[in-house]
Amino acid sequence: MAKQRGILRLKGTLDGITFYKSKDGYMVRTKGSIDRSRIASDPAFQRTRENNAEFGNAGKAGKLIRTAFRTALHSAADKRLASRLTKEMLRVVRTDTVNPRGQRMASAGDLLLIKQFDFNINAKLGTTFFAPYVPVVDRATGSLSVSIAPFTPLDMVVAPPGTTHFQLLSGGAEIDFDNGLHVSAMSNSEILPYSSADTELLELNGSVTAASALPLMLVFGIAFFQEVNGQMYALKNGVHNALNLVEIIPAP
Repeated sequence: MAKQRGILRLKGTLDGITFYKSKDGYMVRTKGSIDRSRIASDPAFQRTRENNAEFGNAGKAGKLIRTAFRTALHSAADKRLASRLTKEMLRVVRTDTVNPRGQRMASAGDLLLIKQFDFNINAKLGTTFFAPYVPVVDRATGSLSVSIAPFTPLDMVVAPPGTTHFQLLSGGAEIDFDNGLHVSAMSNSEILPYSSADTELLELNGSVTAASALPLMLVFGIAFFQEVNGQMYALKNGVHNALNLVEIIPAP
């Protein structure tokens, strides 16, 4: 594909050439010549059908994860999150050694491949929050928590200009990829001052089904605020907020 240049910006199809607008601007591409019905039935396109099926499985798995952590992602996700997570879930799908090609699933793949995934590529947790924290997942009780030892915000947090306060957040989820279901629990700290005063020990706790036989996931992140006349405002609509998939416990 190529970008459109010049004053005119076209949309539509003309003589087999399609003009369209994407996140990257106005683009142009040639119209495919292979009929969709042929791809769906011709033996020559068996590999294509298998690849498409597994890409679809990866997309569904990624969407389920995004849905499970929707509350946290509302303020900590970049515009390309869906496509980035689908790409990573496709890697997971392709590690499935149980099902045949074209039917491989995320539930049978290596979910640890997406551990430490950043939901906001513009604000990675590892370059934003430097205080020690301990993620803990207890399958027997269903507890998913993050413990943060006392720290000095000005020393351990890289905040965007204008920050006066911040908040730490976590979320645990039990993910049923095969049935498209999830159980989630979110937790967050109080909104804390971005200052030189040490915080207290912070515990962010959530719980899902005890003794679950499904994969368990835990995210941890930080959100920034600015106080104006006693009111807290999210800073720049969350563009600097970080959220990371800090722990994954695959199904037993």
